[in-house]
Amino acid sequence: MKKILLDTNAYARLLSGDQRVLDALGRADTVFMSVFVLGELYAGFRGGRKESENRGRLDDFLRRTTVRILPATRETADIFGIIKHRLVKAGTPIPINDVWIASHATESGSHLVTFDAHFAQVPGLLLWGGGR
Repeated sequence: MKKILLDTNAYARLLSGDQRVLDALGRADTVFMSVFVLGELYAGFRGGRKESENRGRLDDFLRRTTVRILPATRETADIFGIIKHRLVKAGTPIPINDVWIASHATESGSHLVTFDAHFAQVPGLLLWGGGR
C-alpha cells in the first residue's frame, strides 16, 4: 500500500499501539487524514478529560513528513454525491460522515484503514485488509 487514509477508529487504535495499524503506517508512503476524521477526533477530544494532551498528540502526528490533511473540495462533494446516491439506491446507507470519509479515500486513491465493516458497502472503495 502506497497511500492510506486513517479512519477515526484506526487513529484511536494507533494510539493504543495496535500492531496492524502500525504495520499499515510502516508500509505507506503517504498517510492521509480527512478533515472529516479530524472533526470527529476534535469532537471526541472535547468530550474527554485529556483534550489538550490529545490535541498535542494529534498535532505531533500531523507534523510527520508522510502525513497530509485532505481538505474538502468540489471534487470531494461530487464523489460524495455519487457514493451516497449508490448507497441509497442499493438500500445500504452508512453514516453520513463515513460517506465523506469514503469520498476522500476514493478521491485520493487511498486504502481506507478502518475497523468499520459497513465501508464494504461502498462500491469501488479500496479497503485495508488488516481490520478483519
